[in-house]
Amino acid sequence: MRATQLFKTGDIRTVDVPQPVPGPGEILIKVEAAGICGTDRHLYHGEFPSVPGKTLGHEFSGLVVDSGDSGIAEGTRVTCDPNTWCGTCEQCQRGRVNLCTRNVATGIHRDGGFAEYCAFPASKAVALPDDLDPLQGAFCEPLACTLHGMDMGAARPGERVLVIGGGVIGLMAVQIARLAGAEVMLLTRSASKQALGRETGAHHAADSETGFREVWPQGADLVVECAGVRETIALAPRLARTGGRVVVLGVLPQGAEVSVEPFDLLFREVQMHFSFLNPFTHARAAQMISDGTISVAPLVSRTITLDEAAGAIAAPALPGEVRAIVVPGA
Repeated sequence: MRATQLFKTGDIRTVDVPQPVPGPGEILIKVEAAGICGTDRHLYHGEFPSVPGKTLGHEFSGLVVDSGDSGIAEGTRVTCDPNTWCGTCEQCQRGRVNLCTRNVATGIHRDGGFAEYCAFPASKAVALPDDLDPLQGAFCEPLACTLHGMDMGAARPGERVLVIGGGVIGLMAVQIARLAGAEVMLLTRSASKQALGRETGAHHAADSETGFREVWPQGADLVVECAGVRETIALAPRLARTGGRVVVLGVLPQGAEVSVEPFDLLFREVQMHFSFLNPFTHARAAQMISDGTISVAPLVSRTITLDEAAGAIAAPALPGEVRAIVVPGA
């Protein structure tokens, strides 16, 4: 079969590999759709730790073709929660499973979904409706991560929520904040993403701090940083109102540093939180996509073949692109 593997920093190729054989507790999935995440590009550039020689892809869904002893019916469409916590370390015992010291991340530590087939832990597969568009199943993982961050931010009805960044995470955060009853603004320089933000639930859109201040001069109750850029992470607490809060969902390269002013955060009592992975949110994300509570169809910018995946990961995202989806069967 074909699979897109990262052999070392800057060396990603789609190659022929043996079809995996599921081990104990695993199922075999025929991958239908896998999203290219910013983390995949961080991995390619050596900006995020990974195991060399693994198949990338942690946002994917597909059909079960070998259920092993799982009890999952073959032919079931599933979404794949990529994080397998150990359950026994101190963090897991505290319920902080996303901080597990022995977490095994599919697409980083073990072979992932940029392949025709993937052997996957049955316990981490979540069933999807038979009639769900396979492309939409690939959005469950990023939505699960977004839900964790938005749970931390806890937007309330009537609050003002600013979302910085018009990518997949940002546009999902817009929808979640709108569902919470908040007044929502999307901040992004991209005109096309501003329009998409309005389409998916934002009341306002701005392209700069100046544009933001024209609408909300006192700042936002909650600022959700989804861009993963030094400048926007530094900007986020400045745009929070006195007594407000910030949640950082964006991922910077390992080792990157950002300057903030503790005096300002102290005297305005601005809270800053950082959100990591998807603890106990994947099944909720799958349900919200399955029942249409969260709209993901507008977030598909393009579909590509498996043989095009390596080049797409090695290159920057196209202008205005929200999500490129790899379709191995195409």
